Amino acid sequence: MKPLYTAEALASGEGRDGTARTNDGKLEVNLASPLELGGSGQGTNPEQLFAAGYAACFHSALRLVARKERADLTDSAVAAKVHLGQLDGGAGFGLAAELEIALPALDLATAEELVAKAHEICPYSNATRGNISVDIKILEYAA
Repeated sequence: MKPLYTAEALASGEGRDGTARTNDGKLEVNLASPLELGGSGQGTNPEQLFAAGYAACFHSALRLVARKERADLTDSAVAAKVHLGQLDGGAGFGLAAELEIALPALDLATAEELVAKAHEICPYSNATRGNISVDIKILEYAA
């Protein structure tokens, strides 16, 4: 791979209960384990950051393929859910993701075609493919 851009971030403190910041200062967040994991919930967590990144990246890939196909993405949106859980057998922890997509200006067949193409080019999809479960659902489309 030929890098086109490199993001840099530093996490410090107590891991999930510390801070994270980018080298350019554009992002600086307090980290806190969620209440569901026994934490304070008083900051963001890696799964939320991953969900935000995946949703934005997939939506960008979707918009790219839609432009090439001259498809209408008016009011389109992508929501991501990232699940953290114990791996079967108790050998550590793993992730799973869900993408929920709204393409209200497109019929279902066109929406499915564009989503499949976006899933092939999205960097997050390529990074997760074969590594974690990613469930993609088109929740809104033109009747």
